[in-house]
Amino acid sequence: MAAKKQTSFNFEDALEELEELVSSMEDGELSLEDSLKAFEKGIKLTRECQSALKKAEQKVQVLLNESGDTEDLELSDQDS
Repeated sequence: MAAKKQTSFNFEDALEELEELVSSMEDGELSLEDSLKAFEKGIKLTRECQSALKKAEQKVQVLLNESGDTEDLELSDQDS
């Protein structure tokens, strides 16, 4: 039976990989197919980075709420 592969997301590694993808695409040496694969991977990494940032933002908000220090912090422009 195959075990599930557990991978933890590393924000810094993802950013580095994004930079490498952009660089290789800007060089113009990739084939169309490879460029599309790089673009697809870049979109996936971007979404994962955005999700990680959102989670970090929510965690900061929770920590600030626990300490009662939230008056000057506005993370969202949406009013409920």
